[in-house]
Amino acid sequence: MSFGFFGIQFGFALQNGNASRILGIFGAEVEHLSLFWLAAPLTGMIVQPIIGHYSDRTWTSLGRRRPYFLAGAILASSALIFMPNADWLVSLLPPLYVGAGILMIMDASFNVAMEPFRALVADLLPSDQRTLGFSIQTCLIGLGAVIGSFLPLIFAELIGVPKVAPAGEVPLNVTLSFYVGAFIFLVAIIWTVVTTREYPPSEDQKEDHKEQAHRGLSQIFHDFRAMPKTMKQLGLVQFFSWSALFTMWVFTTSAVSTHVYGVPLSDRSSVGAQTAGNWVSGLFGIYNGVSAVYAMLLPYVAFKLGRKLAYSLSLTAGGLGLISMYFISDPGVLVFSMVGVGIAWASILGMPYAILAGAVPSHKMGVYMGLFNFFITCPQIVTSLAGGPIVKYVFHSQPIYCIVMAGTLLLIAALCVRFVDDKDDPIKA
Repeated sequence: MSFGFFGIQFGFALQNGNASRILGIFGAEVEHLSLFWLAAPLTGMIVQPIIGHYSDRTWTSLGRRRPYFLAGAILASSALIFMPNADWLVSLLPPLYVGAGILMIMDASFNVAMEPFRALVADLLPSDQRTLGFSIQTCLIGLGAVIGSFLPLIFAELIGVPKVAPAGEVPLNVTLSFYVGAFIFLVAIIWTVVTTREYPPSEDQKEDHKEQAHRGLSQIFHDFRAMPKTMKQLGLVQFFSWSALFTMWVFTTSAVSTHVYGVPLSDRSSVGAQTAGNWVSGLFGIYNGVSAVYAMLLPYVAFKLGRKLAYSLSLTAGGLGLISMYFISDPGVLVFSMVGVGIAWASILGMPYAILAGAVPSHKMGVYMGLFNFFITCPQIVTSLAGGPIVKYVFHSQPIYCIVMAGTLLLIAALCVRFVDDKDDPIKA
């Protein structure tokens, strides 16, 4: 049931590891990168609750969640093909509009495909299997992200595809990676659609859905106001966690390029800059690989320590990993930083959903999983608006300090976990 997430994260990995580089090639300044990325969380904030709301109330020959998987996959694959070929639009429109538009379309498509997957696992698994279910989902996410992140590096260094292009054009190794990502995304989703069986809603659920249907989309706002206490507590953890992740995704390429490789920010198309960009994409693959392995250990760790303590310690490892990047001058040593990030990433993808699933009504699983996305998109929006001024005026255009800030935010998130009420954790850590 979770195999489609392999394809989704394959696409996300290409976006996270290469979008800032592509936008830089198109002419974006480093202090504007966070504004480009603003389009993605804004889109997710709108799309996920709506998809969750309607997927709770949908029943077709494909089931409840699967129609949304398939539609999102088709749109997302098209967006992945389009992004590295958008250089011709830059000659017609400002880079800010082009970058924001592409990321908005891509992220909307990803969210249409992704949101129902969280609800599907919660739909089909009992409470005592959800930690394992979300961990397996996280493992598949990690595997997809590993391959997606390493693909530009594989094409360039192992196959010999050109990694440098004329100014204003995306290198061929990146373009081919996006084409492969589009194919994998679509095939993985189709596999889940074909092989997974969903069960129709009970008569009580049908009646409940009929009553709520009269409210239409206003039901989403009603559900948001009535969200459980645990969801609010997790929201604070998510705020700091996703502010850190978003900062990492936006600024790591620039930070590694300048701080480790010594490439000036103004030099976007040189061999050194592209080598740094390929290595950052590979580093993102490493942390996703670590997360895939750690995700399979996480249920055991949570069983021994309790979900809250396991979650908190994992976030701490990620915070220390990011902060350590400031003290590293050898690109190879950055691998050790990514080990900590991968441990944190596995917990972020699995633990909050395992905790949340036990705190929300089963017949509203889709809408609450969608609303929970608010606590992912809101910190990204705040970081998008604040990131540019911070890196320019506070950090004086030295993006490595943004990475240190991201590590500090993960440590704060680890502390906030301690105050979450996990209702069905057998160990009340």
